[in-house]
Amino acid sequence: MKETTGDKVSSGHCLCGGVRYEIAGELAPLIACHCSQCARTSGNFAAMAACRSADLMLLTSSTLRWYRSSRYVERGFCSRCGGNLFWKAAPGVQTFVAAGTLDPPTGLRLSKHIFVGSKSDFYDLTDGLPKEQAG
Repeated sequence: MKETTGDKVSSGHCLCGGVRYEIAGELAPLIACHCSQCARTSGNFAAMAACRSADLMLLTSSTLRWYRSSRYVERGFCSRCGGNLFWKAAPGVQTFVAAGTLDPPTGLRLSKHIFVGSKSDFYDLTDGLPKEQAG
């Protein structure tokens, strides 16, 4: 994370670097989403941090593709390496960023689990964080 004139700026990218971004301002605490769509796009649950969509600046995005996974949700991914990068409600003012794509140090910590009612059976949640059956 870089500091620029007192404002926090986070940066990140996909595996191949085809999508690079910066976020001006604070990121919301991380949530772990255990819904079936996040599991299918990430291979497990997805750890995501929200930012204001207006604060997200794409530095390189030639391989960024958006997939509408439901009536109100779009997911951004890299068409070259398959990296799961973004989730946003359409319409909406927030974009959720996949925590694993952020450059360390992030300073973030997981705050809660959502959609635990649809999590897979191959892992347990034992960290003591709040759990919500839905989102």
